[in-house]
Amino acid sequence: MRKILIAAVSTVAVAALALPGVSEAAAGRLDACRGSGPKVTVVLVHGAWADTSSWSGEVSRLQKAGCQVRSIANPVENLTTDSQYVADFLKSVKGPVVLAGHSYGGSVITNASALVDNVKALVYVDAAAPAVGETNGSLSGADSILSTLPASQLFDTTSYPGAPAGQQELYLKENIFVNHFGSSLPKQQARLLWAAQRGASTEAFGTPSKYAGWKTIPSWYFISSGDQIITPTSERAMAKRAKSKVTVYQGGSHLTLISDPQPVTDVIVAAIRSVRH
Repeated sequence: MRKILIAAVSTVAVAALALPGVSEAAAGRLDACRGSGPKVTVVLVHGAWADTSSWSGEVSRLQKAGCQVRSIANPVENLTTDSQYVADFLKSVKGPVVLAGHSYGGSVITNASALVDNVKALVYVDAAAPAVGETNGSLSGADSILSTLPASQLFDTTSYPGAPAGQQELYLKENIFVNHFGSSLPKQQARLLWAAQRGASTEAFGTPSKYAGWKTIPSWYFISSGDQIITPTSERAMAKRAKSKVTVYQGGSHLTLISDPQPVTDVIVAAIRSVRH
């Protein structure tokens, strides 16, 4: 039912542009990439225990606004090689890029953006933004569920081919995923996403960051007050040192980008508009 309502609202909003009384903010969202100005490509990088589909709500809205947008795969194997993977993709994109990352994807965009010259804005969505030498795993926050429970209660683990010595593939346990990772989603949807989650290598979380793109690239930070994975306390600290423009969303979870894609899209649109004007 929630998906149907979102689709209906979007359709009504598009039609409303031709009517008097439509707010400038609503019109701006729906026309973010049309008209004069440079053609911006939005590149979206997902986090751990997720895939490109986690950005589907944002992709559909950005496409309706006339934006060029790509949601690309993140290997979640090693921060250095994952970042190079994304950087290599960015080199194939013509024109300016707004680069957004969710969760561990924030660490990836922090590094990848420093390896290319076409990224003009960074958007962190309930994400990590490490400084040089920091690891993604150190940035969840002291009050994160990942910091307060032992690994045996958080993860199911497996080996994987070619894994460095001592490294494993991690999968979130069902109760952690449903009740803490995606707590803003309907339970049935959260269980479906848990069942379909991609594994994440322990090495990805322990690789020190080599670069900090946010030092020179303007950034935006979307923080969900209900995030129990990378907590608001940790995100506020990272946003402050990056001098990011901060949006705090009341409620949500670590998967607000799925449960409530419109406010996330609004922050991405703000970054797009800064590049185009």
